[in-house]
Amino acid sequence: MTRRDVFEYAILRVVPRVERGECFNAGVLVYCRARSFVAARTHLDEAKLRALDPDADVMGVRAALRAVEGVCGGGEGAGQAAGDDAGRRFRWLIAPRSTVVQPGAVHSGLTTDPAGEVERLLDLLVR
Repeated sequence: MTRRDVFEYAILRVVPRVERGECFNAGVLVYCRARSFVAARTHLDEAKLRALDPDADVMGVRAALRAVEGVCGGGEGAGQAAGDDAGRRFRWLIAPRSTVVQPGAVHSGLTTDPAGEVERLLDLLVR
């Protein structure tokens, strides 16, 4: 029998004008404690971004999404979180914030392949 482990995930939302509260999904974060795994994948739909805010800073939003992926990857790309374990990096990324890129609620499931879940959830919830 293939081992199934608990994983947690959160959607990354883009909120171009925080005061309006309008948003759309632009990525997913996945964490699996049993495998010390954390990863993020993003996909920015520029048409949706421009529909909500024609003056949006596309490059700034892309940079914020890349930064999330960098923190998940650890190492130099994680900045101050470079020395943190996967769980601490995930918890830091899902902390509520009032910025253009915001994490959604955390959900959980079972998986045999956390890396596969990242792609599956990106296709299901973002693209």
